[in-house]
Amino acid sequence: MTQTLPPHGYSHDKDAWLKRLRRIEGQVRGIHRMVEEDQYCIDILTQVSAIQSALKAVSLGLLDEHLNHCVVGAVEAAQESGDLTHIDDKLQEASAAIARLLKS
Repeated sequence: MTQTLPPHGYSHDKDAWLKRLRRIEGQVRGIHRMVEEDQYCIDILTQVSAIQSALKAVSLGLLDEHLNHCVVGAVEAAQESGDLTHIDDKLQEASAAIARLLKS
């Protein structure tokens, strides 16, 4: 019997993901405040770089969750049903996500 998996790979650690996103949101608000206060441009650019790094870490983490949860789940389901199309769909989703991440 197959165990029932949560709908998304990140679901088991959702609170941690939300905490990271709130931290990034706070950083963006901080940049807004820095611009309003006419802070030095290099200091603002340093904060922008930090946000980009944080977003990239979130993106890579979510991609890892997708591969380890959704793709693996599709493989397990295909082993039971013999229908491989779901695996192809999940792999194409992952490939498209990787391509989008590489563009940025």
